[in-house]
Amino acid sequence: MGDDQTLLDTLLQRLSTAFKIQDLGTPSFFLGIETLSIDGALVLSQRRYMGDILNRAGMTDCKPLTTPAAVTQAVAPNNELYDNPTQYRRLAGALQYLTITRPDLSYSSSASTDIHAFSDSDWAGCLVDRKSTSGYAVFLGTNLVSWVSRKQRTVARSSTEGEDKGLADVSAEVTWVISLLRELGLHSGRPAMLWCDNLGATYLCANPVFYARTKHVEIDFHFVRDRLPRGSFRSTSFPRKIN
Repeated sequence: MGDDQTLLDTLLQRLSTAFKIQDLGTPSFFLGIETLSIDGALVLSQRRYMGDILNRAGMTDCKPLTTPAAVTQAVAPNNELYDNPTQYRRLAGALQYLTITRPDLSYSSSASTDIHAFSDSDWAGCLVDRKSTSGYAVFLGTNLVSWVSRKQRTVARSSTEGEDKGLADVSAEVTWVISLLRELGLHSGRPAMLWCDNLGATYLCANPVFYARTKHVEIDFHFVRDRLPRGSFRSTSFPRKIN
């Protein structure tokens, strides 16, 4: 109903009868997110917000970095907020990283309403506690609707286990998205496609047999396996990118 003004007015009128609301008009800049209309698409941008942060830090002319960890020689200024040089190096690295990481999200009408979810995980990536970091991205058609990147709560003893934990997380998220779409009457009825670049995790999800190398994987990380036979999901692998 995005461009149906009559339907939008009706919806706002009904909402106003149940809730105290105020129509603020076309959104522009809210909670650090700038909304732009470009070529018929709605673009959510944080370029302005990130620019403000870099300007306040006096780092607008800094050389862009490819990773926050690249800052190793920064010297902390005489400021009580940055007494710890290590803390300052991390902050400086994160700020300089923003000079190249200025993401925009574009939302436009999509011919497809199928759900595709991509999951990935490193293995023992944290040098401090050797926990893995996993992330996922959920697409409704061509539009990104949910995403996350976070450190796992427990240590994975194999790359397959680390990837399997990531699949369990994205499976739970996709289950929620499907439930919401069904409640709104917008679900296509087709199973969601889960993409993972680890063959071991893909096979483990589809095959209920435990092998010797996977006996250490706890059963609560196999939520996705419960969904596959029901036809809610389909799982497949995609080629790993080689640098």
